[in-house]
Amino acid sequence: MCGIVGLYLKDPTLEDRFGALLGGMLGVLSDRGPDSAGFAVYGEGRPGRVKLTLRGPAGCDFAALARSVNDAARTSVGIRTHGTHAVMTVDESVAAAVEARIATQAPDVSVVGKGRRMEVFKEVGRPETVAASFGLDRMTGTHGIGHTRMATESAVTTDGAHPYSTGLDQCLVHNGSLSNHNAVRRELGREGMRFATDNDSEVAAGYLTARMRRGDSLGVALRNALEDLDGFYTFVVGTESGFGVLRDPIACKPAVMVETDRYVAFGSEYRALADLPGVESGRVWEPEPAKPYFWERAA
Repeated sequence: MCGIVGLYLKDPTLEDRFGALLGGMLGVLSDRGPDSAGFAVYGEGRPGRVKLTLRGPAGCDFAALARSVNDAARTSVGIRTHGTHAVMTVDESVAAAVEARIATQAPDVSVVGKGRRMEVFKEVGRPETVAASFGLDRMTGTHGIGHTRMATESAVTTDGAHPYSTGLDQCLVHNGSLSNHNAVRRELGREGMRFATDNDSEVAAGYLTARMRRGDSLGVALRNALEDLDGFYTFVVGTESGFGVLRDPIACKPAVMVETDRYVAFGSEYRALADLPGVESGRVWEPEPAKPYFWERAA
C-alpha cells in the first residue's frame, strides 16, 4: 500500500508555503499508510557547511551533544531541535569526524540524513501527526519528498520509515517491493556501502547513490535501475538540485503527476494533488512505466 508524494517548485514565491503544501499532500494519503511517515525538505544551504539530521530517543539532550562536539572538533556547531530529531550544522571539512564523535559518544543517536540543503524527518505515527510534530507547515524549501507507510512486510518502527538517505543530499521514498535487494545489498557492500536497516528501500537508495558516485546523472541512474532492480516499485528521489520519478516496467503501483508553470508534483493518488494552487490549470498525467522523469536546477 503506502503513499508517496513529491513537490518541486519552479516559482520562488511559493517557497515560504512549501512545508504547508507538502504536509497537506502527506495528510491526504494518511489512509494509505497510517503506521509511520517521513519527509525530506531541501531548504537553504551555506557554502562549506553540512547539515546532519540526527534522530535520538525521547528526551535526548541535543544541545549538550552539540556543545560536546563543538569542544572536541573545535568547530562552529549549530543545532535546531525538532522533537526526536535535530539538525546539526558543521563545517564540511569536519563532518566525518563529527559523525564518528556522535557514534562514539551517543550510540543511541542516528544520523538519518546529511547534505548541504537536505533535512530528513521520520517517525512512527499517523502522517498528519508526524508532520505536525516536526513543524513541517512552517518549513520553507524548493523541493522535497514524503512517504506514508503501511508496514506489510516488517515491524512498525522508525527505522522502517522513509525517506532513506545513503548519500549527500540524496534520498528516496518507495512504494512496492524489490525481489533482488539482498543480492544488490551484497554487491554494494563489496564496494564499501553500509546499510542501517534491512529494508529493501534503503538498498534502492544506496543503488542510486552508488551510480551517481560513479558519475551518472540522476536520469542515467534511474535508467540503469530498470536493468538492475527487480520487483514492482515506484521511486521518488530527491537530490540537491531536483527530484525524479521512476515506475517499474509494468507500472504496478498507482501514480499521478501534475505540472504547472509554478511547480511539478507527484502523488500516489490525484487527491494528494487536488489542493495545490492552480492544479486545475496544470497538465495532469500518469507517468509511463519504465520511463525516468526528472527535474533539476542548473548548477
